[in-house]
Amino acid sequence: MARTIAKDHDEKRRQILKSAAKVFAKEGFDRASMALLARECGISKANIYHYYESKDAILFDILDTYLAGLRTRICDLPLSGLTPENRLRRVISEVLMAYQGQDHEHQVQVNGLGALPEDQQALLRRYQRDLVQFVGKVIADCAPGLRDDKAKMRAVTMSVFGMLNWYYMWNSGAGKSAREEYAGLVCDLTLNGLRGL
Repeated sequence: MARTIAKDHDEKRRQILKSAAKVFAKEGFDRASMALLARECGISKANIYHYYESKDAILFDILDTYLAGLRTRICDLPLSGLTPENRLRRVISEVLMAYQGQDHEHQVQVNGLGALPEDQQALLRRYQRDLVQFVGKVIADCAPGLRDDKAKMRAVTMSVFGMLNWYYMWNSGAGKSAREEYAGLVCDLTLNGLRGL
């Protein structure tokens, strides 16, 4: 007889992912054991295997959940009716808000993605690429004269992500108002920089 799924299965899975992201971020993927993950989650090692067959499966689910969610949250923003500048402001602000509380997941993305098989890496990189292309298009709409210079537009887009990721690294505990203030600064730097190119 098949084992039934507990009513709180999805909530426990989310708790496992959150706890495992913390362990992977602090200890590194290679040094983290299933026993350590189970201890951090507050469950038995046998119980963690009820949810995941391996720590590789946990790593993939952390990154798949995080990156797919980030891509959807940003790329599905309702932006119609906004000026190009206000679209950029909305997107940059939303990226910083999406990063809030995701420090461990973000660090696991940076350091752990290479531990996965190529097919899984390809899927996760597609999420990243979709997000970068979307933000790049929003930036390009603010500088139509540069739209045909793909190398320069990519450099500008990645510079914006660099500024946003810097904030994540050095101001991870910042609240909504501080994030909105920094988002405004990134927008001002980007818009004024585009005018000077």
